[in-house]
Amino acid sequence: MKETPSQLPIPAFVMNFPFTLDTAVPNNIWMQEMEEKELKVNKGNAYRQFLDLYQFVAGNSLVYTLPAEGNFQDLVYVANMGLQLPHIKDSNNIIMSNFTSEPRQGEEKVGKPFFDSMGYKTHTCPFKWEGEADLKYLYDNVYIGGYGQRSDIQAFEWMEKKFDMNIIKIEMVDEYLYHLDCCIFPLTKDKTLICTELFTPEELAQISQYTNIVDISVDDTYNGIANSVRLGNMILCASNISELTRADENYEAEKAKINTLEKICFNEGLEPVFFNISEFMKSGAMLSCMMMHLNYIDQTKSLL
Repeated sequence: MKETPSQLPIPAFVMNFPFTLDTAVPNNIWMQEMEEKELKVNKGNAYRQFLDLYQFVAGNSLVYTLPAEGNFQDLVYVANMGLQLPHIKDSNNIIMSNFTSEPRQGEEKVGKPFFDSMGYKTHTCPFKWEGEADLKYLYDNVYIGGYGQRSDIQAFEWMEKKFDMNIIKIEMVDEYLYHLDCCIFPLTKDKTLICTELFTPEELAQISQYTNIVDISVDDTYNGIANSVRLGNMILCASNISELTRADENYEAEKAKINTLEKICFNEGLEPVFFNISEFMKSGAMLSCMMMHLNYIDQTKSLL
């Protein structure tokens, strides 16, 4: 078996420099509710914000940059590109997405040769499914999958049969939280942040068989607390509070989200780190959208 970043004892990710970033096609409700002037991306600011995140992540992990091929407005949001399967140890496997969102269709053709060249076996999902953003890894062969808006439940049934996966399937019902990573974040190997208000008692009971649920509020969820990424003993999360004044209608909600994450991290011996990605929020995106895992070694680490 060829060695890939997935075998390394350090975190490894894929990112994409936002050369093709655009908001020409509003493909989610956040964008559809913005005025045209609010949607306009300042490329200079976007490049600086991306580099702030990229340089921090690359200083603590291995980061591969996906080429900016084609003219895909959302290519920078690589978490939707696919999913590396960490539970398979004797081969390197990545499932490529089958996008529901029209402006994203074809991105998988950029990712497939990239991953093929790195030594991965790439597999095409025959059903609609939008990558890591809709399928979160817990441990062993256990995953949580979100279906109903951007991903089809049949995709998860296909994965279970083909790759011996155990996928807890939960329905996405809030149009503002259209991907699973908007409302669920695996914090440690045995604890997961979940906005319990969004799911049925039956779904929560199923999840609690595999992980301890740490409840997060709807307000914090809308503000991106679950769209975080673990890097070592740090939790990376987006916040544009540096651009807000106390008079801004979103200031208190953003401050509350930061306080919540700080308390959660303190209890787990983790450190929150916040990044301003306001230019990318114009796409309805948050931090987790910008990073695709090539391994998951951090989930087993803790200072406590």
